[in-house]
Amino acid sequence: MADNNGGPWGGGGNNGGQNGGGDNRGGGGGGKRPGQDGPQIPELEDIVKKGQEQLRVLMGGRGGRGTGGQGDGPSGPAFTKGTIGLGLLAAAAVWAFASFYTVKPEEQSVELLFGKYSATGNPGLNFAPWPVVTKEIRPVTREQIVNIGVGVGGDAGLMLTGDENIVDIDFQVVWNINDLQKFLFELKSPEETIAAVSESAMREIISQSNLAPILNRDRGVISGHLKDLIQSTLDSYNSGVTIVRVNFDKADPPKEVIDAFHKVQEAEQIRDRLVKEADTHANRVLAGARGEAAQVLEKAEAYRARVVNEAEGDASRFLAVLEEYQKAPEVTRKRLYLETMEEVLGGVNKVILDQDVSGGAQGVVPYLPLNQLQSGGNN
Repeated sequence: MADNNGGPWGGGGNNGGQNGGGDNRGGGGGGKRPGQDGPQIPELEDIVKKGQEQLRVLMGGRGGRGTGGQGDGPSGPAFTKGTIGLGLLAAAAVWAFASFYTVKPEEQSVELLFGKYSATGNPGLNFAPWPVVTKEIRPVTREQIVNIGVGVGGDAGLMLTGDENIVDIDFQVVWNINDLQKFLFELKSPEETIAAVSESAMREIISQSNLAPILNRDRGVISGHLKDLIQSTLDSYNSGVTIVRVNFDKADPPKEVIDAFHKVQEAEQIRDRLVKEADTHANRVLAGARGEAAQVLEKAEAYRARVVNEAEGDASRFLAVLEEYQKAPEVTRKRLYLETMEEVLGGVNKVILDQDVSGGAQGVVPYLPLNQLQSGGNN
């Protein structure tokens, strides 16, 4: 076997005496791996020295070895007035950056003194000396949405109506922040609180309503009532939240009975149509009967008025004749006789023959058909 006087790293037998028992900082092959002839690997101490030298240069010191033959160790970093001033300026810049903040018109901010509410920031540039005072900035005009009965679970939107039916309801509550202080400090979980209050208010309204109006015509009324009820409840909590609107997306029977319910709705619609047609026919017939009755009444009233007027006229005329008769009985009697004969004989075909004193008619053929001659002459 070959002589291995160099130890485990090999090749160091002759240099061992020169370097005082194997000091690897000297020359020779003490820095090589066994069995290799490559370049020397830097020692850990050399790496530390180089790092210290670079740090001293960055901090304003001078490079190179120490003086007075005391070796080549670093002299340490040099902290000058310029270095300290730059550090203070950097620290002041960081502090100002953390203390000054801007609030946009669509935002609100609150300032916290050791975590407790201190003040509300104004729109624009504000100052909160960090770290004693911190700030919280939130958008307040942005509309946020809470979904109820949508994507939560199969039974999340099922509610019991006042007529003991079940309806599946999905709706959205759109809200924003009107007071950031109340929003941050009065509500622990704002969105969960709004969702719970909205669902509770909807169940209260549905429990007081029947199924048919909910499905057909009362969605707008329910949305308005629901918005007011949610807002009043959140106001009682000092939530700092404004309900913008409520979107009533769906109100249907449960999917298990929706087909049967649609058939019932169709039957109800047919019933309503037939009832309306019957009402229309009844109204038409009733209107005709009322018109005929009014016409008969008007005719009867006209006949009554005519008979009464004629009777009053006859009575007035009789009284006038009576008054004249009382004044001149003979003349009035003769006048009444002549008027009566005129009225009676006025419409009769007659021939008047002048009689002589003896009672016979002169110049008249007894059997001459004078009435027929008169009729032929009229024709």
